[in-house]
Amino acid sequence: MPEPEIKPIQIRPALFYEDFEPGQTATSAGRTVTEADIVAFAGLTGDWNAIHTNAVYAAQHPVGQRVAHGLLGLSIASGLAVRMGFLEDSLLAFREIDQWKFSLPILIGDTVHVKLTITQTRPTPRLNGGIVTLAVELLNQNGRIAQHGTWNVLIKNRTV
Repeated sequence: MPEPEIKPIQIRPALFYEDFEPGQTATSAGRTVTEADIVAFAGLTGDWNAIHTNAVYAAQHPVGQRVAHGLLGLSIASGLAVRMGFLEDSLLAFREIDQWKFSLPILIGDTVHVKLTITQTRPTPRLNGGIVTLAVELLNQNGRIAQHGTWNVLIKNRTV
């Protein structure tokens, strides 16, 4: 059976609820994860676990080097999604993360990007918008999925 046609999201400022259709996709630009990112995230969260911040300790670990915090990867995915521009001025709320999986470690020097696929839309007239469900993949420079899951975001209607 042939794969369904994928309709890319037209990236432009402020897509509104009415603009989203299941099957649309968008892929962000890449972003390289640095040691400074990991240290800043450790300071912000208080998570100074040695696997993230101690090169000598991490060298003894099965991965063999420091890895980014899993939640740093999720945060970067969120930032990359917003940076695409189409959620600018129309995103009302980030409502839910469902089944988020940490599949591969993100290492210092990895370049990641996010791929979004619209899987469902549901109007919420009471909130003057609708819920858009996104299948999200955070991919590394080799195209391998480092993290993935589902986000539900509340997007405002074009006419309020």
